[in-house]
Amino acid sequence: MGKINRVFIIGWDGAGNFVRDAHTPNLDRLVERGMISLEAQTVSPTISAQCWGALLHGVGPDKHGLTNEIASECTYPDDSPYPSIFRIVRNGIPDAKMAAFSVWNPINDGIIESSIGVHKVSMNDHELSLAAAAYIRENSDLKLMFIGLDLPDAAGHQYGFNTPEQLQAIAETDANTGIILRAIEETGVLEDSLIIAVSDHGGGGEHSREHGSDHPSDKTIFWGCAGPGIKPGTSLLGDVIITDTAAVVIRALELALPAEWEAKLPDGLFKE
Repeated sequence: MGKINRVFIIGWDGAGNFVRDAHTPNLDRLVERGMISLEAQTVSPTISAQCWGALLHGVGPDKHGLTNEIASECTYPDDSPYPSIFRIVRNGIPDAKMAAFSVWNPINDGIIESSIGVHKVSMNDHELSLAAAAYIRENSDLKLMFIGLDLPDAAGHQYGFNTPEQLQAIAETDANTGIILRAIEETGVLEDSLIIAVSDHGGGGEHSREHGSDHPSDKTIFWGCAGPGIKPGTSLLGDVIITDTAAVVIRALELALPAEWEAKLPDGLFKE
């Protein structure tokens, strides 16, 4: 397996696995180099803070304790037994350059610890994508970057999930993702970077414009990645859970997984 020098996580809030019906040429181009699952599962309840918290902290909501309200009003405790991937990287690589660019600001302020030197930015989707791309071009030595885009969730709440209007928002999110991917490519760091693309939840299961339930439309998400050690067309031998993203990141950066985490490496993902 070639060495992975950095990890990018590009999150599409509320996109579920509806990407299968949307125009996503940039996502398609990315996962052609690696793999994608359209049957990955998120945690319950299928709400943003609970789901992004699971992705970033490697445990379910019963352990990380995050809700939208808590993430909006509080900072994540430094002494939690369930550290984020950012804290694990900071502890293992003290001089690591890390960044979180998120449209939904509670990810930056309430889900990622505030005391560990993560560069954080919050603005609307298109401006965020441009700012993230500029940051990548100026900081090719970064180690970990999370980028959270929000248009699919906003459109789902306004028009309904898996509607033509939401699929258009997913297509727009793909275009914004293309801005980021081009920056990675043009900076010359594509070949030694692991790029993960993922949604936190779907929607429309029990209510056309809402999410939160265990209905498959709410709970099924896409999860894809590409980079060193991920062979094109990789097929996993089991299910992918959103929590496992944390294990993938830490394994890619050759650090030790916390014993307290529930996150596990998807079987068959990394080819030795």
